[in-house]
Amino acid sequence: MASLNVGNLGEYLREQRRNAQLSLRQLAEAAGVSNPYLSQIERGLRKPSAEVLQQVAKALRISAETLYVRAGILDAERDRSEVETRAAVLADPTLTERQKQVLLQIYESFRKENGFGGAEDGEATPGDPADAPANGAIGDSDSDTGPRRTAG
Repeated sequence: MASLNVGNLGEYLREQRRNAQLSLRQLAEAAGVSNPYLSQIERGLRKPSAEVLQQVAKALRISAETLYVRAGILDAERDRSEVETRAAVLADPTLTERQKQVLLQIYESFRKENGFGGAEDGEATPGDPADAPANGAIGDSDSDTGPRRTAG
């Protein structure tokens, strides 16, 4: 039996698309893939790349890691708490996209510091760690310039 569970991925994507009340064509356009290609993924005929899954996840506003596990890109048994933590951060509607990315970068740095790696198996960590504020402040503006001096 093949280790890929692409049919399960397709069923899951179809369910998520319907929950989001999107047509196949609307999702394909939002994800930047062709309508026939997305249809083939949903029917279990194609195995999408991690990049395509990330685009689809972003369009559906769901966790890319969940799609990676369903597609067999990430091991389902591999640190489920990490996937759940990332999904919770990404799903939080009270955080801006910038805050979510910074929080995930900080989380990943703590995991690496504690010897739990993270991106070594091709998993893309959104954003560039160099974008994280050095002073630990998390804001939703890219115009943070660091500590400011005041006269007095």
